[in-house]
Amino acid sequence: MLILRKEAEDDLKKAYEWYEEKRARLGVEFVYEVESAFEIIREKSATVCQGIKDVRRVLCSRFPYLIYFFERKSDTVVIGVLHQRRNPVIWQARR
Repeated sequence: MLILRKEAEDDLKKAYEWYEEKRARLGVEFVYEVESAFEIIREKSATVCQGIKDVRRVLCSRFPYLIYFFERKSDTVVIGVLHQRRNPVIWQARR
């Protein structure tokens, strides 16, 4: 099961709002892109996602965002949906 922590949900919401301000429906396109990345995580996280220690990440293909997550028993926990230029200390503090 894929679990989004509150911080990751907030990241997603803020990015959605930012893109919607830039152009109508661009935020929706961003969310679709993130959902596609979630599918990659669900299906292939062990083989396609790079990681630092036990935290892995996957890059959205169209938008410059990384999704940070880790595996816990049978669950995958998303701890951040962050722009690539954000300081990595942000997601590291969430671990």
